[in-house]
Amino acid sequence: MKSLTHQRGSVLYVIFGVMALIVGFALYSISQKAKGPEQALNTQTKQANTQYMQWYPQARQLVDFNLITHEQQPMTNADLQGHWTLAFVGYTFCPDICPTTLAELGRAFPEIAEIPSQHPVQVWFLSVDPKRDTPQRLKEYVTFFNEEFIASTGEHKELYPLVRSMGMMYSMSDDTSKPNYLVDHSGSVVVINPDGHVIGRFKPQHAPGQIAISDTAQILADLPAIIGG
Repeated sequence: MKSLTHQRGSVLYVIFGVMALIVGFALYSISQKAKGPEQALNTQTKQANTQYMQWYPQARQLVDFNLITHEQQPMTNADLQGHWTLAFVGYTFCPDICPTTLAELGRAFPEIAEIPSQHPVQVWFLSVDPKRDTPQRLKEYVTFFNEEFIASTGEHKELYPLVRSMGMMYSMSDDTSKPNYLVDHSGSVVVINPDGHVIGRFKPQHAPGQIAISDTAQILADLPAIIGG
C-alpha cells in the first residue's frame, strides 16, 4: 500500500510539474505576443520622428566578439548591454575621415550625454588595423578626442564578421608591409541599442571640397527620438 501511494504521489508530482511548464510557456507566449506589437509600434514611432538616420529593416544582432580595449581590458558583447552606442569603424593612421569624425563627435558629446534617456550613450571607435593600433596607441588617439570614448581592436578573424554584422565593411587595400598603408572602411556612424543590436546608421554626407563624414548636427537632431522613452 505504501508503495502504491508513493507511486501515485510521484505521478501527481510529474503531472503538476508538466502542467506548471505548460502554463508558464503559455503565459510567456502571451507576454511575447503582446510585447512584439508594442516594440514594433515604438520603433515605427521613432522612425517617424527621425529625419536623417537610415533605419535597418530589422535590428541586427552582432556576432559574438572578443576584443581588447585601449585600457587593455577585454571587450565583448556584454559591454554593449545597457547603453546606447554610437560606433565608428576606422584606424588611427587614417588621414582624414577618422580624425574628423571623432573630433566632431567629441565636440557634440556633451550635448549627446545630456539627451534624456533611460540608458547612457557611449561612443565606440573600432580599429580595423590591429597591426599598428596597439592598445597604447589607441589610448593616446581616442582620449585626445574625448576621454570617455571607448576604443578597441582585435584579430581580423574577430573584426571581419563583427564589422559585417554591423552592416559595414573594411579591406586592406595596400601592402601592409609598407609603413604607411591605407585601409578602406565604411564612414558611417552606427547606432546600437541597449540590447546590443544594430538598428541603423548615419551615413556620410558628400559635399564638394569637403571630407565625407556623418553630420553630427543630424545625429543630434535625431538622437532624442531614437534613445528617448
